[in-house]
Amino acid sequence: MSIVRPHPISTFAISRLPRILFGAGEITRLALEVVALGNSVLIVTGGRSFTERPQWHALQGAFENAGVAWTLIRIPSEPSPEWIDKAVLEHKAANFNAVVGIGGGSPLDAAKAIAGLLPHGRSVMDHLEGVGRGIDYKGPSIPYIAVPTTAGTGSEMTKNAVLSNTEQGFKKSFRDEQLTAQLAIIDPDLLAACPRPQLIANAMDSFTQLLESYTSPRCNPITDALALSGIEYFLRGFSESSEADLAGLEYLAYASMISGICLAQTGLGAVHGIASPLGAHFDVPHGVACGTLLAAVTETNILALKQRQPASPALNRYAKVGSLIASQLANDQSAALKHLVNTLWRWTEKLDLPLLSNFGINEMDVKSIVAQSGGNSMKTNPLILTDVELSQILLKRL
Repeated sequence: MSIVRPHPISTFAISRLPRILFGAGEITRLALEVVALGNSVLIVTGGRSFTERPQWHALQGAFENAGVAWTLIRIPSEPSPEWIDKAVLEHKAANFNAVVGIGGGSPLDAAKAIAGLLPHGRSVMDHLEGVGRGIDYKGPSIPYIAVPTTAGTGSEMTKNAVLSNTEQGFKKSFRDEQLTAQLAIIDPDLLAACPRPQLIANAMDSFTQLLESYTSPRCNPITDALALSGIEYFLRGFSESSEADLAGLEYLAYASMISGICLAQTGLGAVHGIASPLGAHFDVPHGVACGTLLAAVTETNILALKQRQPASPALNRYAKVGSLIASQLANDQSAALKHLVNTLWRWTEKLDLPLLSNFGINEMDVKSIVAQSGGNSMKTNPLILTDVELSQILLKRL
C-alpha cells in the first residue's frame, strides 16, 4: 500500500514572541509583573480613554502598594519619529526599569520604540527602515510590557514599531526582535469602553491580518493552524449588524492577538500595502483603510489567481475561509470563493465602512497611491498585482 504524502514543508522560522497573560481581569497582575523588573516604570498611553477607566485608578493604587514609581506620557495620534525622539530625550536620564504601553496600536508602537531607544538615546531615524540612516540596531531594549485596549493591530505580538510622518508622506517600521514585548497582557475587559466605530475598524484590521497571513506565500503549518483558529474565534465574536453591539469581546481579543503572531511570521498582503500610503498621505485610520479595501482586494486577488495562477494554493486557502464563514465544509471551491467575496462586500455595506473620498481622495490621487504601494506587504501578497489592478481596487472604493 502506497502512502500519499502531502506537499513537503518549506523552510520557515518563528520570530520571538512575548510571554502571554490572556483573560478577563489580567491587568490586575501588571503591578506585580513590573515589580519583578524594578521599581520605576514609564507608562505610554493614548489620549484620555484609559486613564478615565476604573482599571487605571486600581493600577495606581497597586503601584503605590508595591512601591513602584511611575511616569505617564500620552500620545495623541499615530507616533512620528520626531515625537519618539522627543520622548526619548526627555526621559533617557530617568533610568526606568520597564516601559509599559497601554492602549491601541499607536501607544503600543510608541512604547516599543521608546523602550528600544532609551538605553542609548539614539534617534529612531538611525534605524527606521527605508527612510532612516541604515544603522543596524544593536540594542539593548528596556523590558517592555504591552497591554492592548483595542482588538485590531496585534502590535503586542510583533517586533516592529510603525511610525508615520505625514509631511514627508511615509509610514515605516523600526524593526528588531529585541523590541518584542517581554510580556503581553490581553484583558478583554479593557475593550468594553471602546467606541463602536473604533471596535469595528480594529476588528476588520485583525480579520484582514488573519486572512492575509493565511494566504501569504510565507505561511507555514504553525501559522496555518493559528490563523484558522483566529478566524474561527473572530467569526464567533463578530457581528455585522449595524444596530447591535459587537459581541464576544474575548473572542475578538484572541483573534487580534493571533493575527499579530501570524503577521510577524508571514508578512501581510495588498490590503496593507495600499493602506500604508493612505495613512501616510491622507490620514486614513489604519483599521478603516483595511476594512474598506478588504473586499475589493480579495475579489481582485482571487480573479487574478484564477487567470494567472490557477494552481496557486492561495485559492484553496481563500475557499477554506469562505467555508468557515458559511459554517460548512464546501467541496465546491468556486462556491466557497464566491461566498467569501460576497460576505466581505456585505460587511462593507452593513458596517457602513467609509469610502476613500470621505478623506479627500479622488481619481487624481490614484496613480500616486499605487506608486507608493510597493512596500513589504506587497511582497507577501499571493501574487503580484498590476498597477491597473491596484488602480481598479482604489476606484471601487472612491
